[in-house]
Amino acid sequence: MRLLKQDSNGELVMEKFFDTKVPAYVILSHTWRAENDEVTFIDFKEGTWRNKPGSAKLHFCARQAPKDGYLYFWIDSCCIDNTNLTELSEAINSMFQWYKEAKRCYVYLSDVPSPSADPAWESAFRQSLWFTRGWTLQELLAPQDLDFFSKENEKNENEKLGSKASLEQYIHEITGIPVQALHGNDLSQFSPRERLSWARKRNTTRQEDKAYCLLGIFGISMGLRYGERDMAWKRLIDKVNKMPGSDVKQESQSEGKIEPGEIEGNANSEYTKRHLLSCKSSSFSVH
Repeated sequence: MRLLKQDSNGELVMEKFFDTKVPAYVILSHTWRAENDEVTFIDFKEGTWRNKPGSAKLHFCARQAPKDGYLYFWIDSCCIDNTNLTELSEAINSMFQWYKEAKRCYVYLSDVPSPSADPAWESAFRQSLWFTRGWTLQELLAPQDLDFFSKENEKNENEKLGSKASLEQYIHEITGIPVQALHGNDLSQFSPRERLSWARKRNTTRQEDKAYCLLGIFGISMGLRYGERDMAWKRLIDKVNKMPGSDVKQESQSEGKIEPGEIEGNANSEYTKRHLLSCKSSSFSVH
């Protein structure tokens, strides 16, 4: 696992750690900009990252982590060498645990204004792209302590919007996820069908990632086979159906249908209402 920190000269440096030697760290959750805008591992290694738009996320973590008493931080875009398939596979299968073990998770919402700039920021929060992405589901559920931050204000500062605990009701209404799951209850307490329903309206860029982003939600591992397309989903459901009491139908997910009891919880939630209105024209693509 690679982690970033500021050295004594204020420069960002990267260190690599193994298993039990990993120090305390904070972790970033975010939505990716255009692919070439994000800081990659190669960009950081070659020192070409500073002028990329995504560098703002590194600077944010470098500012915020010390305020919370932490030296190290992790960002997926640059702490994983995505050109190395073996490393990428290990990272994706470890991702849920990495977020769970982080001392704190920072959610960087690039589409939500700061409260000082817009007192009505809650509306933008409810509509944030972050709540529609496949990978951010596990990034919401795995960490115990999670804080939401706005985009930069006129002072180039990211204002804290609240925590997972303080914004719990908003998050429940937006996502349809039970508050017990948001509290960190063991996800095995929720049926496989219900856990799949939390991902129903989420998307990823790569088709295979609609399956890979749910591995941690079910506590299972899978080898990555980019290019397999729908087979990734089939392999995921086959593994899920080996879990006690699971009987998830392949076709009900690919066709975007709601099975009886598939969405459990508050029938009047904002999530449920939006989903019921759109399910006839939407496919279940967690991509």
